[in-house]
Parts: sequence; structure tokens; C-alpha cells
Amino acid sequence: MSMMWRTCYLAYALLLCLSATAQEWQLVWSDEFNTDGRPDDAVWSFERGFVRNHEDQWYQSDNAWQQDGLLIIEARRDDRPNPTYRPGSRQWGAQREHINYTSACLHTRGKYDFLYGRMEVSARIPTASGAWPAIWTLGQGMEWPSCGEIDVMEYYRINSVPHILANVAWGSDRRYQAVWNSRRVPFSHFQQKDPDWANQFHLWRMDWNEQFIRLYLDDELLNEVPLSDTVNGTIGQHTNPFNHPQYILLNLALGGDNGGTIDDTAFPMRYEIDYVRIFQRK
Repeated sequence: MSMMWRTCYLAYALLLCLSATAQEWQLVWSDEFNTDGRPDDAVWSFERGFVRNHEDQWYQSDNAWQQDGLLIIEARRDDRPNPTYRPGSRQWGAQREHINYTSACLHTRGKYDFLYGRMEVSARIPTASGAWPAIWTLGQGMEWPSCGEIDVMEYYRINSVPHILANVAWGSDRRYQAVWNSRRVPFSHFQQKDPDWANQFHLWRMDWNEQFIRLYLDDELLNEVPLSDTVNGTIGQHTNPFNHPQYILLNLALGGDNGGTIDDTAFPMRYEIDYVRIFQRK
């Protein structure tokens, strides 16, 4: 087959694939981030403060905005007093006298959630040491982890080696102890395909139905979790959290339990999201 005909054939095959996808899936919700300024308050809320995982950043809304068709989450260095500081406190966030870093976490809790379907997020992630960007979902009505958690994407270093992760978590018989189905793929796997990978936008996808949660990166299946496995323990009353709606979170964490050593020469760090789209089968 000549090069010209091969190119035409591949283009035709792609067109057929896109057409088949359009026939199977219907877009039911999206945010394209096309209006410059603050993210849509009708859709997104912000976390504030030191929130989880002993992370080093203080979350605040000032670190997220829309520009040129993108949602930008920017992590910055800072140096100011922690307004929640309490000497002698046993709470890890209140033990910190200073805020050294700021970032943002946006979520749709109480404003938008969905049950089953396809989720697509196009994004460009920071890969410097200490960066911990994520695309994830959580359920409601039970405390974590019995509410269920789906990590469509996490990026951080494991034993100093960068990885991309695709995880699902649910409740066990012990409070705050999750059962994890986690797939950890060394970042080198993707860099071997494209040495310029970190400078490109990539497509993270979740396909979720009554039988499976499947997590993809650029159409490569990273993890497949059968819902027959995701039954909560006694604290979650043996329910299945993934038979209930989940809401969306987008955040850029730093350091903490998993982020690793923070590269102070890499600031400001930017996590850029082109769109978030939810589809349902027709």
C-alpha cells in the first residue's frame, strides 16, 4: 500500500471510529472553560486550607482561573502566616505556623454528579518533583472511603520514580482504611512513546457501567475494576458505592504523603485542563 493510500485509509478508519462513538455516546454535560475569568460558580466550588494527606499547599480560589479556553490551576511559592495555626494542636494542618505554598482544588459537590457513563478530561499536567495533579471522583452519603473514590488520574513519584496512577477505592471493616485497586505505570512508559509527552495535552477517560470501571489514558487501558469486587465492608454496610453518583474533583497538590520532595525551582507550576465532558449511552 502506498504512503498516500495508507494515509487516506487511516483517516477514513478514524472517521468511522469517531462516527461509531458519536452514535453510541451522547454528550450530557461539559465544561469547556471558554470564558476568561473565574470558573463557573454554578458548577465549581473550591476547597480552602490544608485539607488532606499532609500536603504542603494551602488551597485557595485565587490559584485557579480560565484563560484562552483552558482552566489553569497554578501552584505558587508563598510565605505568610497560617490563619488556622494553633500551637500544640494535634491536627496536622493547624500545627503549621506558615503557608509556604498555595494551589487550588475545584469540585462539583452539591452542584453536579453522575452515575455511570463516560468521562473525558483533556489536560496537560506538571511533572516536576513534588507535583501531585489529579482527576478524581467521590461519592456522598457515607464517610470516606465507603463513599467510593475513583482516581482517573494521579501523577507522583514512588521511591523517587515518576508514575501515573489509575485507582479505585472503597471501604473496609476499619474506619478510614480503604481497599485499593491501584495500577501504577512508570512515567517512562509514556515518555518512550513520546519524549515530548509532558508538553502535550492528553486524554484521560473513564468508562463506568453496572459491571466495570475502566480507566484509560490516550485510549490505552490502564486499569479495569469489576464492580463485583467493590463492595464495602461493615462500616459501609456492605453496599456498593459505585452504584451511586459521584462528583468531580480537579486539583494540584504538592508534597505530602505521596507528592515527594518539592522542586522549588519549578514554580509556578501549571496544571491546564482543556475540557471535562460526561457522556451517556444512547
